[in-house]
Amino acid sequence: MNTPNTSASNTRTPDVGAPTVPRKAGDRKPVDRKPGGLSADAENAENAESAVTAVTADAMLWIELLLRLFPELLTELAPAYRSPSAPRGTPSGAHPAPAGPTRAEREEALRTEQAHGLTPSGARTSPLRLHISDAVRDITDGVIELDEAVHDRLRLPRPRREQVAGRLLRIAGLLDRAAADDVLLKHVRDEVRRMARRCTRALGGAEPVVRVSGRCPWCCSVSLRAFPARRAVLCVNPACRCTHRACDCRTDPAHRHAWSEGAWVRLAAESGADLAELTASTADTPRREGSR
Repeated sequence: MNTPNTSASNTRTPDVGAPTVPRKAGDRKPVDRKPGGLSADAENAENAESAVTAVTADAMLWIELLLRLFPELLTELAPAYRSPSAPRGTPSGAHPAPAGPTRAEREEALRTEQAHGLTPSGARTSPLRLHISDAVRDITDGVIELDEAVHDRLRLPRPRREQVAGRLLRIAGLLDRAAADDVLLKHVRDEVRRMARRCTRALGGAEPVVRVSGRCPWCCSVSLRAFPARRAVLCVNPACRCTHRACDCRTDPAHRHAWSEGAWVRLAAESGADLAELTASTADTPRREGSR
């Protein structure tokens, strides 16, 4: 008679596919590594650091552009005024310039203007251009507020009174400390970019336009243009009309169909353009803004 083998081990054999060596309590969890050798956390940290560096450099370039353009704005603000007591140079052989109005003539002109609203003709001081004055006041107030906001956010003493250029240089010197605060850094970049644009427009600079490859999905013409300041792509063909009922290009001849940032992927697919090139064309950079 056969008896059961009592010496057999009671240990269960592992199932097929199960790990043969269990992980001990002290073992580390396997690290998820990318093919390049960096872990996902390290790669995310490196990308975040690169983004901060790019925003800091962008803010510095906008500040430099504003430092270059604001003195030109102040020059445009000053009217062409000449003091009556200043000596007038008369070229040799030329007839002397006519003398200015006498006191009696000025009083008569004032009475005429008060009584009839008529302004006498003749050389006068150039009028002050209000759009230049508004731009100067907006930029000056904006720089002062930004300087105070940066000092307040960084818990620094209230900044000393200074001209616009001095305050901008002070803000630029604090960019390294502001880089530790993503919200503050982006606010500085956005504000100096806005003021630099305002300065450029007041000086008569044209809005940057970049040609985009591919054909318009609506009119099939090579008329796609990127407007970095608007973060949009427009079709500049005057005859282009889309089928969207909400788009004003169907009823307003001056309106152009536009694709905002959320529609660029679809635009690239429908127009045959390269999405990377399209995104680079709409990048709002101070170098592009300054080449006016």
